Amino acid sequence: MAINKRVRVLIVDDSLFFRTALQKALLNNPHIEIIGTAGSAAEAEKKIKELSPDVVTMDVEMPDMRGTDFLKKLIPTNPVPVVLVSSLDIGIFEALSAGAVDFVQKPNLKSSDDFTVFCKELSTKIKIASSAKVKKAPAAPVISLPLPTLSKSAMSEHIIAIGASTGGTEATVEILKQLPADIPGILIVQHMPVGFTKMYADRLNKLCKFAVAEAQNGDRVKQGQALVAAGDKHMTLEKDYKGYYVKCAAGEKVSGHCPSVDVMFRSVAKTAGKDAMGVILTGMGRDGASGLLEMRNNGSFTIGQDKQTCVVYGMPMVAYDIGAVVKQAPIHAIAGIIIQKLNK
Repeated sequence: MAINKRVRVLIVDDSLFFRTALQKALLNNPHIEIIGTAGSAAEAEKKIKELSPDVVTMDVEMPDMRGTDFLKKLIPTNPVPVVLVSSLDIGIFEALSAGAVDFVQKPNLKSSDDFTVFCKELSTKIKIASSAKVKKAPAAPVISLPLPTLSKSAMSEHIIAIGASTGGTEATVEILKQLPADIPGILIVQHMPVGFTKMYADRLNKLCKFAVAEAQNGDRVKQGQALVAAGDKHMTLEKDYKGYYVKCAAGEKVSGHCPSVDVMFRSVAKTAGKDAMGVILTGMGRDGASGLLEMRNNGSFTIGQDKQTCVVYGMPMVAYDIGAVVKQAPIHAIAGIIIQKLNK
């Protein structure tokens, strides 16, 4: 998209009140142009064809069609970036899997402060989405090559730290689903609001061969388990005479986020050093890049997702450019690289 060009947005929501309020709130945004609104999936489909928006904002649940079903129909023929607007709903992850770029939590319309914060966050995500790479679901199931078996020698106290933002929910799934049940302890920071991180961890727990949970302060980092940072707390790695554990605490945003990938990576660099592995995935900005460099400088093996498979090649690009990445790879190859490195 050309510099200074306004992002042309179509608002889709079954609530006339919400559509009107959002259109009015974004009216004077110098980076966004609202080109239309729609109150149903059928109307949205028609207007997308007529208006060719740069980005669509859409409620997850609509009266005539579920958002997930609409996306499955839309993306193959009109791969337009979609930012979802959702209440605390597990369906958000199905919609992201179906091709949506990102989501924003629906605000409390009775609170003007909540609505103002929501509009600011949505505006940011609309701008990010306008340059995102929309992922189409494969026409046929992808046949994964068998991964090497994890050797018993790889069972030492090792830590795998993964950081991601826009597009990262599905990228992380793709890695974790390929890893074995006896994988060393994993820490995950995914930029996501409070509440959604618990649902995300629960979803991963159903999809993976090992246990996944939202991190609680003091949780032990164990083989065969992954911990996901809560949406409003920084997660750091600590160590005592019993082994590794995590601290989870509220704090100021670091690198623009809480939880922050940088905060986690820096603690892993300090606490685990050469016994750790860092993975930075798709996302806008630079959160995690400097922390990953600290990990590499402390002897950790580091991996960055490549440009071709990123929804947004931001965080991994900055990490690569500053020398933080030992190995850059497509998302489908990262699990194999992790296992091969653990076996050495």
